[in-house]
Amino acid sequence: MIRLADGPMTWVATGDSITQGVLHTHGARSWVEHLQERVRWQLDRLTDIVINTGVSAWGAADVLAAHDRLIGRFQPDVLSVSLGTNDCLAGTGGLPAFHDAMRRIVAAAGPRTQLVLHTPVLVSASGRERRAALPDYCQAVREIARDTGALLVDHEAYWREHFGTDDPIPWLDDPAHPNAVGHLRMANHTLRVLGLGELDAL
Repeated sequence: MIRLADGPMTWVATGDSITQGVLHTHGARSWVEHLQERVRWQLDRLTDIVINTGVSAWGAADVLAAHDRLIGRFQPDVLSVSLGTNDCLAGTGGLPAFHDAMRRIVAAAGPRTQLVLHTPVLVSASGRERRAALPDYCQAVREIARDTGALLVDHEAYWREHFGTDDPIPWLDDPAHPNAVGHLRMANHTLRVLGLGELDAL
């Protein structure tokens, strides 16, 4: 659960295209924009700032290399990191580098920053051959959250709970990117884990 300060807070969400919210929502809000609506409006934290530094096609090593620009300069009270969808294209051989970069991102946050780590969402059946290692990267995120004490938002487990063995196409725009419904589901799952309720009816 996120500890809300009495005064204004700075929230940074970094990650890949799913965090950036490009293209695949077709004009609807991304999960980070929904988070901002909940925090800044519905929870009446009007002077909080929510900053989205997601970059399409990036992985953990890219975020680490640009840490100061994407994260450090904002000195976030809450840092959300959602990576793995692109990293997994390197296969299981890329896991050590992913672990290293993710742990260094977490370590660089400092003691005052509340950390939130996200597993990637499920991909569709048609995308699983290309991203065959994705479950291993989800497990890596779980291990890093456990080892570091970060809050874990396990989208993969939540999507599996909802879809079972069915293809998660209703929440996807293509094999790997959530559509508007998927982003809303991501937002509400994130908010519940953070102890911030769910979005009021929109």
